[in-house]
Amino acid sequence: MEPVDYKAHEVMRDGLPVTIRALKPNDRDEFLSAVRQCSSQSLYRRLFSPKQRFTEEEIAYFLNANFSNHVALIATLEEGGRIAIAGGARFIVTEPGTAELAFLVVDRYQGYGIGQALMRHLVILAQNAGLKELFAEVLADNVFMLKLFEKSGLGFSARHDHGIVHVRLSLVERRDISSA
Repeated sequence: MEPVDYKAHEVMRDGLPVTIRALKPNDRDEFLSAVRQCSSQSLYRRLFSPKQRFTEEEIAYFLNANFSNHVALIATLEEGGRIAIAGGARFIVTEPGTAELAFLVVDRYQGYGIGQALMRHLVILAQNAGLKELFAEVLADNVFMLKLFEKSGLGFSARHDHGIVHVRLSLVERRDISSA
């Protein structure tokens, strides 16, 4: 399956069924709705700056992943008879073999395992793309994101620098997550 057509079904904690799939430009309304449902703290942890609205240029950037060096997945679920985005994650290749990761899960869906599911599927796509390493910059107080990376089963290293944790994940070095 090509990354642009990626789709998988998962059941989260508490039996919540979600679909992990490629983000498409026609997901605009659901994407903007999901962003509006995120707290200012969640957006700050994702963007490292206070932001409640995006410019048209930023929206286009987020929605128009090319699925070669910019891959974006979303977790969708049925909510009130319609499909809603519960979270999203992406990687962007920054140099050959290496990509930066980013995640955002709508506040009311945090704690269900959606971030873990998105991580598993991004890793599949990253490995299929021949990537060797993923990295992320995480605010030091974002303990849930740091735990997600630590428990990913990938080779994990972290360096703290003035309130930001620089995380490196090796796609070639695996760890037993039961010891993490």
